[in-house]
Amino acid sequence: MGVWQRNQKNPAVQQIYKSKLLLGQDLIKAFFANHKNSKLPVTFDTWYTKPEFCTFLDQKLGVAYVGTLSGGDERVVDKGTLPLSEFDAHLIERHQQALKENKKPLFKLTTIQYKGEEETYYSYCNTHRIKTFGRLRLVINHQKEDLSDTPTFFISNRKMWQAKQITRIRRHRWPVEVYHEEGKADGLDQYQVRSFEAIGKHIALVSVTYSLLRAAQHDNALIRKLRRNVHTALEGSAGACRRNTQAQTLWVLACFIQTALAQGQTLKDIMQPILATVTR
Repeated sequence: MGVWQRNQKNPAVQQIYKSKLLLGQDLIKAFFANHKNSKLPVTFDTWYTKPEFCTFLDQKLGVAYVGTLSGGDERVVDKGTLPLSEFDAHLIERHQQALKENKKPLFKLTTIQYKGEEETYYSYCNTHRIKTFGRLRLVINHQKEDLSDTPTFFISNRKMWQAKQITRIRRHRWPVEVYHEEGKADGLDQYQVRSFEAIGKHIALVSVTYSLLRAAQHDNALIRKLRRNVHTALEGSAGACRRNTQAQTLWVLACFIQTALAQGQTLKDIMQPILATVTR
């Protein structure tokens, strides 16, 4: 890994092993090659918010992006290098002073629509010189009016965009995190295969399972049956649907065994074909 890290920009090394950043570049390049007229922005988490990745999107592809920085990053350099968390604390102090003096606040109320619901943030938005990135649009969001909660930090290469637009774009990345979490529950990270073809098939099967679970949330007949037998409040997630359908399956098995016993069959006669199927 040490040799690779020191030589990862070498084209010959990249052919042997590509980093996540290079794989991400290839995927985005392929998307825009297949959708030449698309004006969709690209948004990503802290892992991908690296200068070389952002430069690739801005200068080579010419697409808009919204990245994410952590509070510990020493990035803001307009008045000397400051960690974003300290810069935020400095802004909060100025904001509170402005409120006392009835002046224009630094953090303004921002509302966005997400999945039919309204979300509220208190946002700071301005253009700053960010260390190793250059001049970018910086948005700092708090969810509490007193700004006492942990903030989120977003950057964008579109310097005319406001906090509302940047926040809305970044917010729509959240389903990716949900898919990763719920996909792992369905076995996304539990493969024991080595070839790329086998890995691709495994991911495809998990994706199909996940899609079926998402679709099941809109199956009214199934939902009525689950609520009648399982007696749990159904959450709006694929994981909750999976757990409830598993519970429903257990219920059906118990009903099957009860009916067979009532008809005079022995437990051994009932379970033997089931166990044979499971152990096959």
